[in-house]
Amino acid sequence: MSVLLLVILHMLDSLEQFMLCSGRGTAESCVQKLIMAVTGDETAATGDMPAYQIRTPTTTLPQGVVMAASPGTLHSPQQMAEEATRKRELRLLKNREAAKECRRRKKEYIKCLESRVAVLEVQNKKLIQELETLKDICSSKTD
Repeated sequence: MSVLLLVILHMLDSLEQFMLCSGRGTAESCVQKLIMAVTGDETAATGDMPAYQIRTPTTTLPQGVVMAASPGTLHSPQQMAEEATRKRELRLLKNREAAKECRRRKKEYIKCLESRVAVLEVQNKKLIQELETLKDICSSKTD
């Protein structure tokens, strides 16, 4: 339940207690009016419940897929051990996949760095050659 709904329910309970103790009107009519004011639902004032239809789910799980049981539905220690084993195996599988992806990204990063080193080495050689050429030009002019 949301916090707001809990607060409203607590307020309604307090109001009902107050109305019963003070003797003004019926608590039920006051509570129903307050519910109507808060929710905007006119059926709350009359006490009628809105009609709801229960539908069967349109999607089903694929064959062979089992929903995980909530911890409250496990009864025997064997079931609890099986659930713990299943969770551990799932965690290990996810960890393996994450490690594989991490290694792939690391290899890609290293390849990128290696290609950058190669480019910078070529650029460095060109700059060294240019420097030597400029030194030769400067030294020939000073002679």
